[in-house]
Amino acid sequence: MDSVVFLIDMQSFYASIEKALRPELKDRPVVVSGDPERRSGVVLAACPIAKSYGIKNAETLWQAQQVCPQLTVVRPRMELYLKASLRITEILEQFSDRVEPYSIDEQFISVSGSERLFGPSLMIAQKIQDAIRTELDVYARIGIGPNKVLSKMACDNFAKKHETGIFELTRENMKEYLWPLPVDQMFGVGRRMARHLRQMGIRTIGDLARFPLDRLQKRWGVNGHVLWMTANGIDLSPVTRDTFHSQKAIGHHMTLPRDYRTPEEIQVVLLELCEEVCRRTRSHHLMGRTVTVSCRGADFDLPEGFHRQMKMPDPTNQTMEVFTYAWELFDQFWNEKPIRSLGVSLSQLERDDAVQLSLFEERNKKWKLGYVMDEIKQRFGPTAILRASSLTSAGQARERARKIGGHYK
Repeated sequence: MDSVVFLIDMQSFYASIEKALRPELKDRPVVVSGDPERRSGVVLAACPIAKSYGIKNAETLWQAQQVCPQLTVVRPRMELYLKASLRITEILEQFSDRVEPYSIDEQFISVSGSERLFGPSLMIAQKIQDAIRTELDVYARIGIGPNKVLSKMACDNFAKKHETGIFELTRENMKEYLWPLPVDQMFGVGRRMARHLRQMGIRTIGDLARFPLDRLQKRWGVNGHVLWMTANGIDLSPVTRDTFHSQKAIGHHMTLPRDYRTPEEIQVVLLELCEEVCRRTRSHHLMGRTVTVSCRGADFDLPEGFHRQMKMPDPTNQTMEVFTYAWELFDQFWNEKPIRSLGVSLSQLERDDAVQLSLFEERNKKWKLGYVMDEIKQRFGPTAILRASSLTSAGQARERARKIGGHYK
């Protein structure tokens, strides 16, 4: 017997939360956007009225204001949105104990076995819609399928356009509804992959489902097999609460408030990024063997940058050790032109309960020092203890402490 999985997606989540809390905005075109003065003036969420003007998520704020001069712009309040997302999880857990957050505004829920309590799947979907609308005044669209991949495509391609906001894809109707869609509307297919598929004569999801599996495997290996399975509505991954418990990498990326041009000021931000990545790594009691540095140039018309990694001699979660290798990478591949964004990550993660000792340095003391600094920040706030370099004009640690996910709390 097939499972019954929902993908719950909140319509214009950030904008909907703001409208729910500010009734005077109900009939106005509203977007939630970052701070244009700090190069984050991008539309994060546009309400349906704003979208009717042609405004899209991820476009620049000035573009949105050009097509809709009467636009109401609201600064993001990420802490508020996170609380709302957690409240939605609590609502879903009233219908099933198998709830899996997919993003801040999307969650999977398996209702297999809940039918005896709440009725057929369509009735459960309507009850969930009503509960979220009553509690938060946010409209939820719901895709229903026998697995996660079909419920996701049911939501993205059909529920969002359906008058009820609910649509079910089954193994019986997927050939009628899903297969005629262009291949770039399939989950897991981006623009580049869609171009490759079209070059092979694959134009629709149905074309991909009927394409010889061995040819896809020969071209893309395991990924080719996954593409074929997705097109055929096959997904063996369960709905689980443990999705985010096994991270493959821990990283942090920052768009800079201005162009950084000198090695000295870039070092300040790179050190802060290493500090944050190592703090998060220690919070999971992990260490990393590979450090990755990514950089993007300041010239929008001629994009430049790099993404390079290096394997360190020993796994570590210590800031200065990671910074040493991160700067070596950056210095090697930087073309000495101004940059506008910078990122650092640690991968090949392993437990931190076994530390390689050294005859030449006090690694154990440094290891303990990192955890002591974390405890101070946990108790007294992220800016309770800072490196002196963060107090310079290049430092961003104090500004970043006021944000969640790159946006103000």
